[in-house]
Amino acid sequence: MNILSNKAKQFLVLLIKIAVVSGAFYFIYQQLSSNKTLDKDLLLNIISQKENIPYLVGIAILTFSNRFIEILKWQNLASLIHKISLKESTKQVLSALTLGIFTPNGIGEYAGKALYYDKRYTGRVIFLNMVCNGIQVIFAILFGLLGLCILNQYYTIVSPKVLYIGLGIISLIIVILLSIRRITIKGYSIQWIIEQLKEIPKKTHHKNFFLALLRYASFTHQYILLYRLFGVENPYFQLLCAVSCVYLLASSLPNFQFLEFAVKGSIAIYIFNILGVNQWVVALVATLIWLLNIVLPVTIGSFYVLAYKAKNKDD
Repeated sequence: MNILSNKAKQFLVLLIKIAVVSGAFYFIYQQLSSNKTLDKDLLLNIISQKENIPYLVGIAILTFSNRFIEILKWQNLASLIHKISLKESTKQVLSALTLGIFTPNGIGEYAGKALYYDKRYTGRVIFLNMVCNGIQVIFAILFGLLGLCILNQYYTIVSPKVLYIGLGIISLIIVILLSIRRITIKGYSIQWIIEQLKEIPKKTHHKNFFLALLRYASFTHQYILLYRLFGVENPYFQLLCAVSCVYLLASSLPNFQFLEFAVKGSIAIYIFNILGVNQWVVALVATLIWLLNIVLPVTIGSFYVLAYKAKNKDD
């Protein structure tokens, strides 16, 4: 009976893996087939021009570094459970990304990484993944608000009244959270989170902070190089502020990763249209960012999902 049970479990796991990978590629295909901004002839023409080679090389480097830095971040934090190799961290990050493509704001990534660890580490893995992603969200908020405030001095992205109300609400939320930090819900509280964060070595925090800053710089400049590639000549600092605004507003909305380009694309069209950038270029850049940062790593992650074996979890 145990043999049959094990074979049944293996077959069920295989079906789930095939379903996840098939679903991921189905969603990708659906989005690409319905996308009208991808003009293959135009893209090939731009890629073939020698003067665009520096931009293409830069975009390729930033595409790699964006995901590679995320792999280094997870390797750094996962070492608090036990040390993992760069290869193992790559497998866990890309597998989790593939599983997270179906869930709002990539929540499935938490479960995806936990699959590689014994059940007794599940809570720890989820918490460390929150730390890994949390610092990235903090940078998106801080730099996004800064970019929005600066850009709003020259262009009316949002009315000053709305901006001040938004800043006031954020400040109020922070004050409220700090004032109720000791209130416990099912054994958890904000104070508990603070204490857990204090238990993480400062060296690990510093490395996570530095890598998160590098990653933020990586994907914002990926945007800027793509805009330059398509002939957008707006000042560098203006583009940087605009991209920061896009990430701030996109991060505040619930969305699925396979629809990320649509969400960020619509917000980017609104902001860059105010800056005088052609809507078609904005939509194309948003689609390419999605292809490079989501579709490409999900394609690689699909192989790791198919190769996943429960017996490889930690003992």
